[in-house]
Amino acid sequence: MCPLCCGSLSISKDTITCVSCGKEYLNDGGIYQFYCPREVDAAKKDVTEEVMRFYMDTPFPNYEEIENTGDLIEKARQNIFARLLDEQLPYFIRVLEVGCGTGQLSSFLGISQRTVFGTDMCLNSLRLAEDFRERHHLERVGFYQMNLFRPIFKPQSFPLVICHGVLHHTSVPFAGFKTLAGLVCKGGYLITSLYNKYGRISTDMRRLLFKIFGRRLYFLDPYLNRSDIGERLKSTWFKDQYMHPHESKHTFGEVLSWFGRTGFTFVNSIPKASPFQKFSSEENLFKEKSPGGTLDHFFVQAALAFTGYKDGGLFLVIGKKI
Repeated sequence: MCPLCCGSLSISKDTITCVSCGKEYLNDGGIYQFYCPREVDAAKKDVTEEVMRFYMDTPFPNYEEIENTGDLIEKARQNIFARLLDEQLPYFIRVLEVGCGTGQLSSFLGISQRTVFGTDMCLNSLRLAEDFRERHHLERVGFYQMNLFRPIFKPQSFPLVICHGVLHHTSVPFAGFKTLAGLVCKGGYLITSLYNKYGRISTDMRRLLFKIFGRRLYFLDPYLNRSDIGERLKSTWFKDQYMHPHESKHTFGEVLSWFGRTGFTFVNSIPKASPFQKFSSEENLFKEKSPGGTLDHFFVQAALAFTGYKDGGLFLVIGKKI
């Protein structure tokens, strides 16, 4: 639908036109440009344009060391969550990834005969995604430029919506979450990950030290010490983690309250929402687990203060729409 007026669209080869408001959306090398700025109160700061400029200069992640679909599959399956998601999602399901970046997860899921829509506001990232998709003939995957606050899809269009590491880079994360929640059909799932308030402590400390002492202390970041990745990937990681223009931090309790306010129930999380429960390499992602309580969340997040350095302090939560 039209992101401006929600009207129906008329499709031609190079343009899509809204039949209601007449707005035209151009095709840029296979990517339809549906991005529309969000209307905000003049007294409030909207960081969308600033964040978009950042990712135009720093597409994340890039495709270094990924030449073909075999390389992509091998890399993705090294991540337990991505492997489990691919194993447990049925074929031919319709998936939306909002904030897909360079589209690696979207392409990975689309290899197995799923229809995947990847959206992002950054054209440079999407061009990398589209180039890989086209070269490897991933016909069931498509990439679109979109502002998550102005979606191009009708409500309740998807049984699964994924938004990984995105909402904490917006001005109003809960408003973005509500938009995503509206795109999930009843009985469908929403997977989102955000920076954790406690898991991000070590990153904040390193950021301060790097600012004072520079490259001499880069060894403090485990990712920058890895020998199995190239300098380009390390540079991209450093910019995303330590030079990003905007980020916010969140807690389990906060995200669970978002679920309750938008008609979702808690299903699962990484790490587990209750202490002393380990996320298994054979985990059933979509089997409902205990959401834990305030004290549980305290212990889990306190542990993240010491282990969050491994993945930038992210925590992932899965909810089901009731």
